[in-house]
Amino acid sequence: DGRSLSVPEGTTCLLIGPNGAGKTTTLNVILGLRGADGGSVSVLGAPPHDARLRSLIGVLLQDGGLPVAAKPAAIVGHFASLYADPLPPGRVMERLGLQGLDRPYRRLSGGEQQRVKLAVALIGRPRLLVLDEPTTGMDPAARRVFWTLLDEIRDQGVTTLLTTHQPDEVSTRADQIAVVQGGE
Repeated sequence: DGRSLSVPEGTTCLLIGPNGAGKTTTLNVILGLRGADGGSVSVLGAPPHDARLRSLIGVLLQDGGLPVAAKPAAIVGHFASLYADPLPPGRVMERLGLQGLDRPYRRLSGGEQQRVKLAVALIGRPRLLVLDEPTTGMDPAARRVFWTLLDEIRDQGVTTLLTTHQPDEVSTRADQIAVVQGGE
C-alpha cells in the first residue's frame, strides 16, 4: 500500500509493527516468495525472483523449510554442500551452541530450532540476511550470542533486514527502523 523502503548495503534495518501489519508479507515479496501487488522491488540490483540471488541471500523464516527428522549437523552440513565457499559447518554450529545436539530437529526446543535456522541462513556467506522473528524462543544467553553475531555480520558488510517483537533488543543496533502498520 504505497510502501517504499530502501536499505543501504552493509546496514541493519529493523521492520517493526503489530501482528498482521505486513512485516512478513514484505519479507516474502523481497524474497520472491510472493508477488508484489504493484510497484517494483529490487534486491541487490535484481528482481526478487532472479536465480542469481539464491546464493547471495541467507533466510530465516518463521515456519518450515527444514527436514524435521534430520539432526542439526546433517541439516547444516547439507546446506553447506549447496554453496561453493560455505563457512565451516562445525565452526558455525559451535558459535551458535549447537554442537552435541544429537536429536532430530522436531525434538529440539524452539530456541534450538531457531539457532539451527540461523546456522542455515549464515552458512553460505550471504550478502543479504533476511530474518523473520529470529530470536523467538531463544533464552537470554542465546539472544546475547545472536546480537553479538549480528554486530559482527554488519561489521563484515552484510546487509540485514529483520523483523522482531523485541525492538528494545535491536533498536540500538539498527541503522534504520521502518514501522509497518496496516500495510503501510
